[in-house]
Amino acid sequence: MISRKTIKVKGEALCATTTLAEEPSQNFYWGLSPQGFHKLAYVEWGDKDNPNVLICTHALTRNSRDFDYLAKDLQKTYRIICPDFIGRGKSDYVGNALVYNFTQYMSDMVTLLARIGAKDIHWLGTSLGGIIGMMLAAQPLSPIKSLILNDVGMIVPSLALHRIGTYARNDHGFSSFEDAKSYFQTILSSIGVLDSEKWNHITKYSTLASKTGALRLAYDPAIGENFINQPTPALHLETYWQSIRCPILVLRGEQSDFLPPDVITKMLYFQPKAKVITLPDCGHAPSLMESSPIRLVKGWLGDIKKDGAIK
Repeated sequence: MISRKTIKVKGEALCATTTLAEEPSQNFYWGLSPQGFHKLAYVEWGDKDNPNVLICTHALTRNSRDFDYLAKDLQKTYRIICPDFIGRGKSDYVGNALVYNFTQYMSDMVTLLARIGAKDIHWLGTSLGGIIGMMLAAQPLSPIKSLILNDVGMIVPSLALHRIGTYARNDHGFSSFEDAKSYFQTILSSIGVLDSEKWNHITKYSTLASKTGALRLAYDPAIGENFINQPTPALHLETYWQSIRCPILVLRGEQSDFLPPDVITKMLYFQPKAKVITLPDCGHAPSLMESSPIRLVKGWLGDIKKDGAIK
């Protein structure tokens, strides 16, 4: 059962009250690939009638629940949609690496946009989610009116892709919750310093229970098969980056190997109005679960709205 409370929101012309949820609503829709139909999942926070929509998209092996802390904080102002890409979370696992590609991800996200019926969209993407955001924002007549990239840019270095691809092929089983928690604290150590409660949250939503009660990773290991080639070539997204016309915020982990300073310099040459903020004490990719980065995201969205960038 979803726990909700209704509060008064001062200064909001859109509605007199906003319903705040302790847990999001779980939703599903259909996508289509050359392999056939597949079920896609997303969670939703905030007022369904709110035209201010923020879509939060996750990294390669992550899922929609990475944004729970951010969404709980922002749901008073935004309708927040957090999808699971195909092969992750509660979306279908098709077991075919060929289906896990940028074209499919974009197709599924366009179907999601049609499903939610939003006119203008703020897009926040971590790593893979940011790449998809860049690709969609660069399209003519894109409904994406502001873009937040969490530790990803117009060039992704080869070594960083190889590192992530290596553990993306993992198909671990875990004997206990604590065993799984230890795994995530190791494999995701670069996302920042988190307390035990947040690591419990990550572990809970990053694992699935089998019929025997054993835990496994909440993604299809077939997604890692696209990284088998050695060495993994760098990913170049300059054409997309240069075509974006909406306001851009780039968040970068201080020790990130995914978004090094020289790439930031090149990005600012082509998009000098983009705002770049480096987050301390983390690498790839900042968790966005702590109050400091949440305030940064909230503040930037508020600033561009005041400036009239979002109508």
